[in-house]
Amino acid sequence: MDTGTHVVMGIGLGGLATLDPVVGNDPALAQAVMIGTIIGSQAPDFDTILKLKNNATYIRNHRGMTHSIPAVIIWPLLITAGIFFFVPEANLLHLWLWTFLAVFLHVFVDLFNAYGTQGLAPFSKRWIAFGIINIFDPFIFFSHIIAIILWRYGFDPGYTFLTLYIVLIFYYIWRTNARHSVIKHAKRIIPDATHVFISPSFKWNQWHLVIRTRQYLYVAESRNHQINFFEKYEFIPIPDTPLINAARKDDNLHAFLSFSPTYRWEVEEKKDYNEVRFIDLRYRSKGHYPFVAIVKLDHDYNILSSYTGWVYSEETLKKKLEFATD
Repeated sequence: MDTGTHVVMGIGLGGLATLDPVVGNDPALAQAVMIGTIIGSQAPDFDTILKLKNNATYIRNHRGMTHSIPAVIIWPLLITAGIFFFVPEANLLHLWLWTFLAVFLHVFVDLFNAYGTQGLAPFSKRWIAFGIINIFDPFIFFSHIIAIILWRYGFDPGYTFLTLYIVLIFYYIWRTNARHSVIKHAKRIIPDATHVFISPSFKWNQWHLVIRTRQYLYVAESRNHQINFFEKYEFIPIPDTPLINAARKDDNLHAFLSFSPTYRWEVEEKKDYNEVRFIDLRYRSKGHYPFVAIVKLDHDYNILSSYTGWVYSEETLKKKLEFATD
């Protein structure tokens, strides 16, 4: 989920914690728990600092080890220890329990986005992405805002957020069923589909689709229970050629391939260099595919420059490649 949603969820868990008698009867502990749940709801995303290095490092590692099983254990211990240093009178067990719940819930809800996490690391590096909830879901965010306002005007925080989270459980179930219905619909239209990659949009009734068969990739959209097809590409596995193999050694392309499950590739030979381009098909927007990886190589297969990330125009991409060269 986005940062704002994780913040309001941290506040919500702090409010829910007042139902815990140990927390509810101790104002100092309740304040410490609130700090713990807010920080805990953000901690797994501290790896955003990797953007300062480069996009490849960020893409390859974001929602990786910081969302792993060891991290879910370590983050609450670190946060609890830090808070306990300043509030030594706090009940250590209950402070840790609520902080742990905040960290766990952060990782858990991230599984439902199309981006996903490596939530089973280090036992598996496979990305888990259910593609059920958009990275920013207005219903989840604004329902928390309403609950926080009700708390501000005198409603009991514990029962207010308990009610909200019961509603959200049913919301997730409904969205899961909606996703399954879209996939079943896609497979009825293209019965030989081997994969259906699905991404939720900002709107409840709109889903982005990439349907793969053994021969083709179909880029489509499900809107109001109707599937509309946009593009059809021949499905060609990555070839074993000197140019492609040289490009795959590049960090940016390696990061792209570790993250993207469905893409097309193309090679363009120019006078002074070759260009290898990989295009993620999941994020089609207004006829454009913004998430790409580009590698420029000379005719001896030496890498000249490269880039991976979100680009919304060829002019912007050209500038980024020139900057990478410098």
